Amino acid sequence: MNRPFSTSALICAVLLSLPLPAGAVEIFAGPVRAEVVRVVDGDTIAVEARPWPGQIVETLVRVRGVDTPELRSSCGAEKEAANIAKAYVISLLREGETVELREIAGDKYFGRVVANVGLPDHRDLSTLLLTGGYAVPYDGGRKTPFACPSS
Repeated sequence: MNRPFSTSALICAVLLSLPLPAGAVEIFAGPVRAEVVRVVDGDTIAVEARPWPGQIVETLVRVRGVDTPELRSSCGAEKEAANIAKAYVISLLREGETVELREIAGDKYFGRVVANVGLPDHRDLSTLLLTGGYAVPYDGGRKTPFACPSS
């Protein structure tokens, strides 16, 4: 066995297995084709992604750059706004349609991915949500609370 090669291989394996530094985010540029399985809410969709030939990965995708009202809110006005945002996304994305995911990363809880979502007609979902007033900008930090009228 060639000793310099095995030492180099071992060093590479160790370096590749180390976690990313705190605050570092690994982003896959894409694009990755994905079929819409369902719309979860205004800023999350379930998809079957096809990252490489013969492979299908079902995952939840959080739409990058936006936050929509929460469906599970205790505020009636927020629930109503959340249902309207979800209905809007449903009107844009039919089950089985192909979308394009770009700038794909794990979300802060790693229960889903965060990505830019391109619609079949090449429009950007986050841009449509923002310009339509269904969402507010979101950078992954602290969320802007929904302004719920007092009872």
